[in-house]
Amino acid sequence: MIWETVVTTRAPDGRVHIAPMGIRVEEGRVVLAPFRPSATLDNVLATGVATVNMTDDVRIFAGCLTGRRDWPTMSCEHIACVRLADPLTHRELKVARVEDDAARPRLLCDVVFERTHRAFAGFNRAQAAVLEAAILVSRLDMLPAAKIDAELAYLTIAIEKTAGPMEREAWGWLTTRIAQFRSGVRQEKT
Repeated sequence: MIWETVVTTRAPDGRVHIAPMGIRVEEGRVVLAPFRPSATLDNVLATGVATVNMTDDVRIFAGCLTGRRDWPTMSCEHIACVRLADPLTHRELKVARVEDDAARPRLLCDVVFERTHRAFAGFNRAQAAVLEAAILVSRLDMLPAAKIDAELAYLTIAIEKTAGPMEREAWGWLTTRIAQFRSGVRQEKT
């Protein structure tokens, strides 16, 4: 099973990096598998630590994919890293083993600390739609336009029926990014 999370890392010079990432848990370890090139990968290999944040604020997922990376963070408790300031839960990780790969290394990490900050309020279809649209945006250069259009048409139903202000804002960022991509406006990869 893949869990959609937000991974926070810190470069050796102290710069914070925030990126959406699907993670797995295998044999009690969190597995991060960022594609190369990746600031997340570079930071984790350099520092040996990362934080996995579980959040229901889908604006962070959409924001990171549309150039909005300045989300509030705070220092972790047990590792030299940061976490989101308002996650549902965060897990502080230390790398136990690296399985190198030319395209997508696997970083097997031990959880050294975990804290729940607030309760999960429940599912919202619009939040799921934003997450799915964010995944589409992360693959704009890999997927045919017809597939993206078909997926967005279906996801729009959930936005129209169940979105609150945060989901509508995130949706707008993503649909604008798709229009920019199609008009030739390129964006730096995360």
